[in-house]
Amino acid sequence: MTERLLEIYRGNQREGNLLFFMVLAFVVIFFMPAGTERFDNAVLEAFRLTHWYAQEHVILCLLPAFLIAGAMSVYISQGSVMRYLGPSASKPVAFSVASVSGTLLAVCSCTVLPLFGGIYRRGAGLGAAVAFLYSGPAINIMAIVVTAKVLGAEIGFARAIGAIGFAIVIGTIMHLIYRREEAERSVSNARGFGGDEADKPVGIIALFFALMVGILVFANWAAAENDAWMVIHHLKWPITAGLAAALGGLLVWRWGWPVRQLLLLAIMVAAIAAVAPGIPELPFVIGIGGLMLIATLREEDREWPVQSWDFARQILPLLLAGVFVAGFALGRPGHEGMIPSEWVAAAVGDNSLLSTVLASVLGALMYFSTLTEVPIVEALMGSGMGKGPALALLLAGPALSLPNMLVIRTILGTQKTLVYCALVVVMATITGFIYGNWWV
Repeated sequence: MTERLLEIYRGNQREGNLLFFMVLAFVVIFFMPAGTERFDNAVLEAFRLTHWYAQEHVILCLLPAFLIAGAMSVYISQGSVMRYLGPSASKPVAFSVASVSGTLLAVCSCTVLPLFGGIYRRGAGLGAAVAFLYSGPAINIMAIVVTAKVLGAEIGFARAIGAIGFAIVIGTIMHLIYRREEAERSVSNARGFGGDEADKPVGIIALFFALMVGILVFANWAAAENDAWMVIHHLKWPITAGLAAALGGLLVWRWGWPVRQLLLLAIMVAAIAAVAPGIPELPFVIGIGGLMLIATLREEDREWPVQSWDFARQILPLLLAGVFVAGFALGRPGHEGMIPSEWVAAAVGDNSLLSTVLASVLGALMYFSTLTEVPIVEALMGSGMGKGPALALLLAGPALSLPNMLVIRTILGTQKTLVYCALVVVMATITGFIYGNWWV
């Protein structure tokens, strides 16, 4: 009888929830200000930002990131991850490895997500994984140097110190808050993967991932005023092709992949690159697709594309939905969404605590591509933005975004995601407020 009543209650609860969301959706649609200039423009901005994101980031950023994350799940031994990044590993070692690994990646808050999911699935402790998650988009050397060059050495130095400190402090706090849960997870991982060791030398595995990370970094190398970086930018595709050739050679040498298939793929990619030199994304995506097809045909490597697809299926829809919502609310850089840019500039126009909090929250919600936060902050400072809110936005913005939060929730759960986001916003606010009122 009790079970029957409980079943009826759950059924009624589901129907009640469905009714609530149906009514809510109807009310939103009924009162939607369609036809007004701002609303219609915000809808267009949502589509334009999503279109830009699909063109600029999905192929060159996310596809190789999914490949790397899938390879992490297959080729990195659980024992190695547990030894250096696991919940029971030395915290100075774990956080140092995670922060340094993230620093080497010039990626945005979305591209780092598959890599974060990869190391967390393999048993990395929550603190170390979160340190990596923050450090990837926030600390990379290119962003720090460009910040110093465009906004001044003082704010560039403050960003570097603040970001490095954030990665360590936020990782430590997350570890302390969830230390009991992490201890149980460590025991569970040890039981589930106790004998897991890589079948290839550590040096070979490291080279394998270094080549793939190199492809990711150089394929997305942005133009900059620095002469040396501009030279690299002009040579990015030959460098990327060289790294891809080296990866193919490694797969033949140590993975036993067939030379004929890889050579055929290389010829096909080179031919397409020669025919369509203005569309480098085309040979890039064909190269990745061919690589995954060859892996699928090999029983010992079939799990690599399976795991990569699992990451793509989980992450990509949420990212695109989040980018759409962010574009609707805030627009693209330099364009208007539903929230007028004058409101933003007026709200962060001094070094008060309220302005700094608003800058941190807005930065956490906005989507920044790699290095785009610098010209945005430069424009806001030109409109009167205080230095404290500027630093707060630089510390919170690149590491968080609405799409980023949606995906983190699927990996860590709602509670841990809220705690992580709150820590980033609070620490960015405190750092920016101190910088704006006592350092400047």
